[in-house]
Amino acid sequence: MSRGILGRKVGMTQVFAEDGRVIPVTVVQAGPCYVLQKKTEASDGYNAIQVGFEEMRESLATKPELGHFKKAGMKSLRFVREFRTNDVDSYEIGQEIKADIFQVGDKVDVTGTSKGKGFAGMRKRHGARRGPMGHGSKYHHRTGSMGAKGPARVFKGRKLPGRHGGERVTVQNLDVVRVDADKNIILIKGCVPGAKKSLLILKESVKAK
Repeated sequence: MSRGILGRKVGMTQVFAEDGRVIPVTVVQAGPCYVLQKKTEASDGYNAIQVGFEEMRESLATKPELGHFKKAGMKSLRFVREFRTNDVDSYEIGQEIKADIFQVGDKVDVTGTSKGKGFAGMRKRHGARRGPMGHGSKYHHRTGSMGAKGPARVFKGRKLPGRHGGERVTVQNLDVVRVDADKNIILIKGCVPGAKKSLLILKESVKAK
């Protein structure tokens, strides 16, 4: 069974391990989430549960969304996502999923939208080296050679200046350091993608040993 929960990034802090080591952690306000729909291979072609997170005003939802929430017996929820699982029958419509779905020591994959940096040059976007500084070269931040003379075109995939960040990013195999089910808080070792208050998707790690 693949476990998962939605949450918001609160920020970073540090905690101390029993041996005195300092562990940098990201604080995630995880859940509570509610099961809105169960999808099965017979009806939808795959097995998954659809969950919603964070209540909002009804006026912010569309009529189809309101009907979908009403069918599940739930209030309007801001975020709706799916988690693939082979154990659909273990969930019930309206069931609450809290932070204690994960335990200390579990490995998780965290997905978020990275911070948008706007239009960036080669050095910031791709980590390129600067050009020569001496003898008036005036070639400090530019892209370098576009390629051989023969093709007379720029090849697809060429690293160039452009919009940087604002992409869906997943960081894998992060450790769960602490879980507070009463406050719906999960502390995850290290940093995760996204700005403060952004949506995060926490899933059971696919590469955990």
